[in-house]
Amino acid sequence: MSALARAPLFDSVAIVGVGLIGSSLARVIKRERLARRIIGCDASAAVRRKLKTLGLTDTATGDAGASAKGADLVVVCTPISTYAALGRAIGPKLKPGAILSDVGSVKQVAIQTLGAHLAKRAHFVPGHPVAGTENSGPEAGFADLFAGRWCILTPAKGTSPRAIGRVAELWRRAGMRVETMDAAHHDRVLAITSHVPHLIAYTIVNTANDLEAHLKAEVIKFAAGGFRDFTRVAASDPVMWRDVFLHNREAVLEMMGRLYEDIALLQKAIRAGEGKTLEDVFARARRLRRSIVAAKQD
Repeated sequence: MSALARAPLFDSVAIVGVGLIGSSLARVIKRERLARRIIGCDASAAVRRKLKTLGLTDTATGDAGASAKGADLVVVCTPISTYAALGRAIGPKLKPGAILSDVGSVKQVAIQTLGAHLAKRAHFVPGHPVAGTENSGPEAGFADLFAGRWCILTPAKGTSPRAIGRVAELWRRAGMRVETMDAAHHDRVLAITSHVPHLIAYTIVNTANDLEAHLKAEVIKFAAGGFRDFTRVAASDPVMWRDVFLHNREAVLEMMGRLYEDIALLQKAIRAGEGKTLEDVFARARRLRRSIVAAKQD
């Protein structure tokens, strides 16, 4: 490995919101020596105490503006509903040449909120590391969370290529593959690959939860692999997912409409006993699943 590859990318990085993603980023920054100093920022005093116990950051504060002052890179890792207030607090504090980024699952709203308050000569490079688990909190993070996964960057036109390159390199050194795309396109893609699946998981689990008591008990007792997968996904942070659906509503509603149509076709096939139709649908789905496994995204 060259000396350049080993050199820190940033002198100081501020991570605002140190939950699963934020703490995993802090861990990988430390492991790979991507920055000389990490500032942790979280509104929760309990989280700040945990950061000290875990040794994930060099300092910890509850003041987002203070954490951003002097930082070379600020990464916002909080629910989308916090973006507007954080943008107002962080934007004016950024020094010339500093970079603001985020990890949110909806990118158009990130540009409209965080990006709207940038200090002069600072740069905004929205990002979305497509990785995670159903767990939350600083103790849930781990440095290998990002390994082999995709990070999608959605910078607006005119964004400094150097700033984009530095954020891309951060995620590459964290083990990710990096793709750049338009924010609106990102939001449509993620609506079907992530957002609607989570909505389905929450719905199925709550349908089971509303069954008669004796049936509900049997569901829990005999939960098979498929239902276990749904319950895992449905264990994700409710606040984060509430914000995703409220801020990506158009794309989600579009994909839900397509889903309803496909379910109606299957309902019709089952009612009419059209086994060939069902088999064809299931075979197409299996081929897609195999392509996901082949791409090492399973």
